Amino acid sequence: MRVLLKKVLDCEPDAAWRAIRSPAVFREVSSPLLAVESLEPDGFPTMWGPGDHPATFRALGLVPMGTQIIRLKELTERPDGVRILRDTGEGVSGALSAVTLWDHRMAIAPDPAGTGKTLYRDQLIFQAGLGTIALWPSFWAFWQLRMKRLEQLAPTWRYDLGVDVVVAPAAPAAPDTTGD
Repeated sequence: MRVLLKKVLDCEPDAAWRAIRSPAVFREVSSPLLAVESLEPDGFPTMWGPGDHPATFRALGLVPMGTQIIRLKELTERPDGVRILRDTGEGVSGALSAVTLWDHRMAIAPDPAGTGKTLYRDQLIFQAGLGTIALWPSFWAFWQLRMKRLEQLAPTWRYDLGVDVVVAPAAPAAPDTTGD
């Protein structure tokens, strides 16, 4: 089954790209329907990179749903400039393990209308055997909530080049030997 959404978000594409790779944003757009906790030794990183990121999920913050591997890959070398974050993770335990195929792609591109905003496309393809049809309404509803939250948050996202760079202390100035 497939859920497909497309919206123009009120932020620059670089800010949207940063946001969709942020575990904090992921947790915020999933709330209050899902609470997500990292199983990585040091918790979620500030910014997700490619690779596996294990997490536990709880419905409404209370009901255990199980463990899932969030398996990320970044597709950023496309000739059209579209950047895609792809999650092909898998449920490892609990109700999440009923999903046998998970392919979630989030695409970021400049708004073709030239507004400086972001064209955001979100596609989920999933399968859960005989339960696929029964799960589709839940996934569809959850994706609508996610999109609403993304739209609400997008105007607050900024991409400040260098904001994450730690500046080393300046070297002490050489003593003035001019005698003045």
